Amino acid sequence: MFNFFKKKKDQKEKKSEAKETTLSEEQLAEIDQKIDEKKEEIVKNENTEETDKLAKLYEELGLLYARKNDDEAIPTLEKSLELKLSMGDGYKKLMSLYNEKRKEAARNGDDAGIDKYMNKMDEMRSVAKKLTISGDK
Repeated sequence: MFNFFKKKKDQKEKKSEAKETTLSEEQLAEIDQKIDEKKEEIVKNENTEETDKLAKLYEELGLLYARKNDDEAIPTLEKSLELKLSMGDGYKKLMSLYNEKRKEAARNGDDAGIDKYMNKMDEMRSVAKKLTISGDK
């Protein structure tokens, strides 16, 4: 009669559809190729003094891993921020990945996992605060 619950149900269906979006074999192959290229660039630039460039390469690599839902995304994006703090796409994606891991830990009843990712999210917020105060982004 009133359909009060219809909207919530529709929103849940849309969210689950969005999560189920998978990449085609062709897209995966393209991402794998880009990952290999980024790794080569990182190796070429590791012994230089250009930490900004290296941080950007790690960020780009981490974002590629994230597109594949590869577990390497988190440590790679963390490496990028370790080299140079920034609030770019890598920062946003890393915050999102931490939040997903926290939700997963909550669903599994893993209190240690919840604490771990809440702490990591707090660290990210302090990075944002630091960058905002200093004027760097």
